Amino acid sequence: MVECNDINCFTHGNVKTRGAVLEGTVVSDKGKKTVVVERHFAKYISKYERLERRNSKIAAHNPECIKAKLHDSVRMAECRRISKTKAWVIVEVLKRAEGV
Repeated sequence: MVECNDINCFTHGNVKTRGAVLEGTVVSDKGKKTVVVERHFAKYISKYERLERRNSKIAAHNPECIKAKLHDSVRMAECRRISKTKAWVIVEVLKRAEGV
């Protein structure tokens, strides 16, 4: 990792991670220091005794030292609210996208 001057970086800044840790795929990296991560999961519906496939999109802070790009597989951790939509920070890139 490269040293960064980001105050919202979980390693070099003032943001502490706590709570849930999730994994997903970056579907948008157009925002400044923000990525949108999509994660797929199954939810049990007791009425039908079946699993339902769902997905959710979560806005996460992308520190300068991580630099997650489009289609990367990432791990993100819950943190304090950084902005109106961001309460998650990218902790690590699990797999870089190939040929993108």
